[in-house]
Amino acid sequence: MKELHKNKTLVWTLFIAFAAVLLGVLRARTLVPPDEGRYAEMAREMFASGDWITTRLNGIKYFEKPPLQTWMNALTFEVFGLGDWQARLWTGLCGLLGVGLTGYAGMRVFGARIGFYAALVLGSSLYWVICSQVNSVDMSLSAMMTIALCALLVAQRDDATPSEQRNWMLLCWAGMALSVLAKGLIGLVLPGGVLVFYTLFSRDWKIWTRLHLVKGLLLFFLIAAPWFVLVGLKNPEQPHFFFIHEHFDRFLKKEHHREAAWYVFFVLLAVGSLPWVGVLVQGLVLGARGERGGQDAPARFKPRLMLLVWTAFIILFFTKSNSKLPGYIVPVFPAVAMLIANYLDVGTRRSRMLTAALTALFGAGLLGFVPFMLRLARHPGEDLLYAAYQPWVLAAGLVLLIGGALSMLYARQMQRDLTVLVLAIAGFAGTQLLLAGFEPIGKVRAGTNLMPALAAAGATDPATRVYSVGIYEQSLTYYLKRTVTLVDYWDEFTFGLEQQPQLSIPTIPAFVQQWRADAAAGVRSVAITRPEIAADLQRQGVPLRIVAADARRTVIATQ
Repeated sequence: MKELHKNKTLVWTLFIAFAAVLLGVLRARTLVPPDEGRYAEMAREMFASGDWITTRLNGIKYFEKPPLQTWMNALTFEVFGLGDWQARLWTGLCGLLGVGLTGYAGMRVFGARIGFYAALVLGSSLYWVICSQVNSVDMSLSAMMTIALCALLVAQRDDATPSEQRNWMLLCWAGMALSVLAKGLIGLVLPGGVLVFYTLFSRDWKIWTRLHLVKGLLLFFLIAAPWFVLVGLKNPEQPHFFFIHEHFDRFLKKEHHREAAWYVFFVLLAVGSLPWVGVLVQGLVLGARGERGGQDAPARFKPRLMLLVWTAFIILFFTKSNSKLPGYIVPVFPAVAMLIANYLDVGTRRSRMLTAALTALFGAGLLGFVPFMLRLARHPGEDLLYAAYQPWVLAAGLVLLIGGALSMLYARQMQRDLTVLVLAIAGFAGTQLLLAGFEPIGKVRAGTNLMPALAAAGATDPATRVYSVGIYEQSLTYYLKRTVTLVDYWDEFTFGLEQQPQLSIPTIPAFVQQWRADAAAGVRSVAITRPEIAADLQRQGVPLRIVAADARRTVIATQ
């Protein structure tokens, strides 16, 4: 049996290749709305204004999330300039950091082979790879929480020295503080809840004496508190909105219209774990089993139980929430990866063969799905986009089918390391193909196909007035590199516009009056709107010309 995990040259080569591909493909796709465009535009405005305290979207105060994602994106723009890969660089680094930390913690806590497996599992899990290449706050939060989780595991292991325990626990507290700066109080609530339930299940009451609470809390507040103090001083309305509306109201009320079926996160966990879904349940069950310390003595700290509680508590916490978005459970995947790695180390050959077979079956399913992809088109003419996507899905299906079959062969031959490695490469490569081929669809969703016409109409000229009527294009605003005047659009801007109502036009009749005034005064004006609104304006005799249109939006300008 080939002991690949002992070959340090191979391990580092794999990690460098993984990093090169993960970061190299960040430039391959347009920023897809809503999240990618939103966070890129917030960072662009921070970069342009130099205001690193008050976060804004389209020039309007925007306090739904803390600033870590915006800070890091703006810092990237400062160093490398504006661009698609620059907007995704922080997210990509977060994904890479998560894989590295998970592998390192797995090695320190469970052994070299399990650390090797854990990195391979996480670095090839469908959901982690996708989120590592999408400019969204969920991966930022997940990486910071991975710092907290991995530091806690390394600090609390039975053979940790006092200095190791102190230093790693301080890193854990820093990770929680950064998690709060990434997405709010859940950066503290989730690890805190995990610790409480772990204590109840393990009866390891003394763990609370090993947390370095005083030093840890001081470090936590030193990192997390300054921005909240500064933004509250500059914007007295921010604390109530952020802490009450964005935390308690979002969790308890349905006003955000983000409800979903109670089982949605369990489905996402299974799908997101591909190609490892065949050993997902076994890995979770392993977390509930007893752990042994040295010389068959009971272990003081139970890391597998901690990983299971981490996974279960986060999923159940958001299952009870009235607001359910897919990105909420991304932080569980490092813990799941370590549990799966533990099972891959001790599990049966049959289970590894089953996992490989399910991967091959999923690849075959993608191949069978290809002829039906045109039915996914929801707007006229977009069937051509899905036709262009078909070869990429076909290639991904072939990679997963062949990789699964080859992995099944190695599993049959009792080549554990090769089985896991081949399956990981197939999962990672298949996901990259699915992402890369999405670009034609992503460009239409972002609206960048309209950019030449918008530029010709003067929309990129600061002297031109640009309106967004009944719609807000998250990505298109970023590519215009300027803010627009909202018309009859509230949604996520509601709170900000209550503070700054002068930054929008509340109704379409008021917009028509302004538009006519612009036309009479010879002011060049451009508006982005929905096709039905443009048609209605034409019926009203509003002076306009259509300069560009697609199935989703229409661009009009003064005559």
